[in-house]
Amino acid sequence: MLSRAAGHGRTAPPVRLLHLGLGNFFRAHQCWYTDHAPDAGEWGYAAFSGLGRGDLTQRLDAQDGLYTLVTRAPAGDAFEVISSLSRAHGAQEHQAWLDYFRSADLRVVTLTVTEAGYLRGPDGGLDAGRTDVQADLAALRDDPSALVRTTPARLVAGLAARRAADAGPLALVPCDNVPGNGAIAGRVVLDMARLFDPGLLDWLDTSLAVVATAVDRITPRPAPDEAHHVRDATGHDDSCPVATEPFCEWVLSGSFPAGRPAWQDTGATFTDDVTPYEHRKLWLLNGGHSLLAYAGSIRGHTSVAEAVADDTCRDWLRQWWDTASRHLKQPEADLAAYQDALLDRFANPRMRHHLAQIGADGSQKLPIRILPTLRAERAQGRMPTAATLVLAAWICCLRGLGAPVSDVRAQVVVPLAGGRLRDAVPVVLRELDPSLGDDADLVVTVVRQCEQLASPTRS
Repeated sequence: MLSRAAGHGRTAPPVRLLHLGLGNFFRAHQCWYTDHAPDAGEWGYAAFSGLGRGDLTQRLDAQDGLYTLVTRAPAGDAFEVISSLSRAHGAQEHQAWLDYFRSADLRVVTLTVTEAGYLRGPDGGLDAGRTDVQADLAALRDDPSALVRTTPARLVAGLAARRAADAGPLALVPCDNVPGNGAIAGRVVLDMARLFDPGLLDWLDTSLAVVATAVDRITPRPAPDEAHHVRDATGHDDSCPVATEPFCEWVLSGSFPAGRPAWQDTGATFTDDVTPYEHRKLWLLNGGHSLLAYAGSIRGHTSVAEAVADDTCRDWLRQWWDTASRHLKQPEADLAAYQDALLDRFANPRMRHHLAQIGADGSQKLPIRILPTLRAERAQGRMPTAATLVLAAWICCLRGLGAPVSDVRAQVVVPLAGGRLRDAVPVVLRELDPSLGDDADLVVTVVRQCEQLASPTRS
């Protein structure tokens, strides 16, 4: 088993970074950047899992936070032990969470909680009417150190503890694939703080810097035999390895009032505006993934590499990229090079990135990956069939074709997709965006594409 005492990895660095959302992407991305920074010995992570991830936390804790990162290139694998995760904690260890915030050593808090973790309402702010939000508010008002479960409440509880300890400013760095993730994270934190203790707002205004980011590194769930593969290749017993691709990107915009690792020396980009990078990644990579997840799974494929090897799927992908690229504010040559690189990444036969995993939470992902391009095209009088195809394939999956449905709003969207197709399509589209279901030409196009996808004679 991996152990720092046995000479695996480096000595655990002091905890100056805190992360919420202990998972594979965090360990392949933020931990990797930190581990490769020239000042890595000065910056250690303490990471907290979400609910239901206790087993991973225990396995990492037993290995002193160490794990093997397998970088899976077409020609072969590279193996390295990542040392930047100094401590792993379960969601129930709330007092430890608060203690980190109370420490002046803490400088940066990062997040990977997925789109759903921000608990936003229709206006983009915190959905304060949710029962879990109300329960957390009641708990905090009764006892600011009480165990809370939602991301906004956990952050506000930590920030309130930091203010009480006079521990100084810090940076909040959301790393989820959501456009404007900095603004979103900042908004829900302020909304929760306002409901809990309005007096906290002045301190937040001067002591919390929220950094916007764009992140990119394809990191599928590890294969069932990943631990055996690592042991055969390295001789190490590792119960929680992570496999990822060679490509990695991190773009950040914002200030770090208490300092940060030298991530720029590891390849991170610091800029005044992450939006061009964010849109390129969300629309081309993530939008392309969504297309393959739904349409590719309907054609019988189970992984990205299988789907992109299908001439039909690859043609659909190119059509989608051509459509989305019209609305990206980057040079055509750069976008073409990015698309070619994506094809190589998607086609990597040694990356088993499962379409079922990518297709999860389509109700949350499609509005940010596909709808901006769809709206822009319709505003210019065009029918973007590459965009509507993604919606049609998603609806078909909701109706039982292709990848199984795993969606935080499954209880809403699956029933809406049932029954007569011509009746279901406008209702489901309205659930994504009220204007879509009222666009008669769009509805006709999506219905026709659904019929084509569902036909046993589809080419």
